[in-house]
Amino acid sequence: MSNRPAGHGPRSTVRPHHETSRRAAIRTFLYSADGIALDSVYDPGAAVYETPPDTFRPASRDLVFVIAHGFTGDVDRPHVRRVAGVLRGYGAVVTFSFRGHGRSGGRSTVGDKEVLDLAAAVEWGRGFGHARVVTVGFSMGGSVVLRHAALHPGTVDAVVSVSAPARWYYRGTAPMRRLHWLVTRPEGRLVGRYGLRTRIHHRDWDPVPLSPTQAVPKIAPAPLLIVHGDRDGYFPLDHPRMLAEAAGDHGELWVEQGMGHAENAAGDALLARIGDWAAAAAG
Repeated sequence: MSNRPAGHGPRSTVRPHHETSRRAAIRTFLYSADGIALDSVYDPGAAVYETPPDTFRPASRDLVFVIAHGFTGDVDRPHVRRVAGVLRGYGAVVTFSFRGHGRSGGRSTVGDKEVLDLAAAVEWGRGFGHARVVTVGFSMGGSVVLRHAALHPGTVDAVVSVSAPARWYYRGTAPMRRLHWLVTRPEGRLVGRYGLRTRIHHRDWDPVPLSPTQAVPKIAPAPLLIVHGDRDGYFPLDHPRMLAEAAGDHGELWVEQGMGHAENAAGDALLARIGDWAAAAAG
């Protein structure tokens, strides 16, 4: 596992371009293997204007990113759209709302059955003819992309996990204690439903799903990138370091100085570096 600062590429801006804007975005409902309707968007990508050398770089036509948002996110959240907006300069992008989030059906299981949601989105993205699929997950979504790659080997070509936990039931920070109240208490689930547009299942996990740390060794040979901020208020740095140790030589760890938690904290420059890494790592 390497642990080194990532390089910085040219400054780039996503702009429409006549070759990449011919295909319009598609919005529809997918269905998971257990029948949950998932609000989903496919964006075919856009050209990127780079300075220097003051030229358009077209998005890769054979690459698609599938973005897995964090808990209480959804496909229409501004931070999810911003992530998609940056990555569409590198390839097509699939975004979707996990079960229990936004306009999707069902109720959230906080990372367990969500693997089925991601599997449906990956299959949809591959169905547009893209030869390479990269999953990019944040927080809860970061744990889902790890478990999905472990449980569905060969379906993705690279995995990026941002701000993910290494183990379940962590209550070591105030934000995580609040999240556990939200998930486990009836009054918390009411707040989630009416205040955060997130419908949470009342049942405990049974059985307890494979933990992220247990999943990581099963991802090889697909390349893995673990990204974590040194100011993450939810999961301290022992979490990404546990994941990195479990990944061994097939993974890479970026510890980002000054970064907080998940999509809101991932700046455009970091997302562009993730796009560069994914385009190179996915083969």
